[in-house]
Amino acid sequence: MLKIIVYLRERIKQSFDNLHNERLKNNLLQAIPFWVGSLITGVFAVLYAKAFVWGETLMNLIFDWHDWMIFIIAPVGFVLSWWLVKEFAPYAKGSGIPQVMAAVELANPKEHTKIRNLLSLKIIVFKVLSSLALIIGGGAVGREGPTIQIAGSVFRKVNEYLPDWWPKISKKNMILTGAAAGLSAAFNTPLGGIVFAVEELSKTHINYFKTALFTAVIIAGLTSQTLAGSYLYLGYPKTADVTLSIMFPVILVSIIAGIFASQLSVIMLKISAWNKSLKKDREKILFLVGSALLIASLAYFVNREILGSGKSIMVRTLFTDDKHEEWYIPFFRMIGPALSFTSGGAGGIFAPALSVGASIGSVISGWIHLSPNETNVLILTGMVAFLTGVTRAPFTSAIIVLEMTDRHSLIFHLMLAGMVSSLISSMVSKRSLYDYLKISYLEELRTEEENADEKKKEKENEDDENEKNF
Repeated sequence: MLKIIVYLRERIKQSFDNLHNERLKNNLLQAIPFWVGSLITGVFAVLYAKAFVWGETLMNLIFDWHDWMIFIIAPVGFVLSWWLVKEFAPYAKGSGIPQVMAAVELANPKEHTKIRNLLSLKIIVFKVLSSLALIIGGGAVGREGPTIQIAGSVFRKVNEYLPDWWPKISKKNMILTGAAAGLSAAFNTPLGGIVFAVEELSKTHINYFKTALFTAVIIAGLTSQTLAGSYLYLGYPKTADVTLSIMFPVILVSIIAGIFASQLSVIMLKISAWNKSLKKDREKILFLVGSALLIASLAYFVNREILGSGKSIMVRTLFTDDKHEEWYIPFFRMIGPALSFTSGGAGGIFAPALSVGASIGSVISGWIHLSPNETNVLILTGMVAFLTGVTRAPFTSAIIVLEMTDRHSLIFHLMLAGMVSSLISSMVSKRSLYDYLKISYLEELRTEEENADEKKKEKENEDDENEKNF
């Protein structure tokens, strides 16, 4: 592999040495790393998506075959997912978006070496393995956040392999662009990827990297479409003939979803803090087994919709006549992510958050007896509102749902839902779940470095003492 990379470097250098237009040469050299990273990201995103769907399908097949087996596969999946991360890649746990946010902040001359803990080939491998173990075990997690960390790792690695003669490219811009490409490929939402990079990640003026960002999002999206086919993440729900009177239910759903989402974030942070306080592996395993058995019990005795990413809820309520969920399903869909996301394994919150929002919209529309098309509007606005409550990125949430359903006529409904939810959730907690987790990762990394420096000094002092005694 290394010989191939060296050979390619030499061939590229020879080709570019023959170019006499310096401006063209520099522009091409600046663009190629983004193109390569985007192509690889698109391929990885499709393969990971297929593996994730396979894992969720396997879990459902096992449940259909012998539903009591959920009491076996859930604890095994939860513990295996946690163990893989703990033993091989501690910063592969959770979503991956907070890690990318932390990496962007660390992309400075003093701290850039810490980024390898957050974005690396090892992260890619164990992010995939851990999340697959968790989804097969019935965990309520998604693949979209992990895809973003995988994409960030790909772009960082591409940047790392550039030879010394190559024009220097900003580490921060590479990570930002990788994250945008990852989201674009995961949801097939190119505009969502761009808005996500600007709204959620970037404090840099977009003019500095807009061409690279747009190009990377397009290439990653086209690559995933070439491999997986042109598709919408959800499809084309019917929303025609909806009047302006729907705005009142939209606001109601947005308020409720914003409150629920912000409370879920607070609960997950508290569970994570408590879990972190457990020092012994035996204690953590007991917590994992208990969490898995609780989810398994609810699935077995009440309703299996607590399991998995929740995409089936969105598809069924939007595209069938079975539009109204039971009142308890939103709570079930929150219990699942609350226990799965805090397990210490890998898995995202994007898809589970969308499913909670969809179930909230579905329940409320049933209570107020809306038509099927009006119900679809509430389901979509609930998705935007709940995702916004977790991420505090209203425009990203609105654009993602817009692109995954192609309902451009609802742009104002979706943006209103995002803005209302953002306002409501900010009253519960000033920062988003991702912000708190990002701060936690930064503190961990900086503490690890300080401890390593102290140990190094102690070792040097011991060596000095030994020399004196000798």
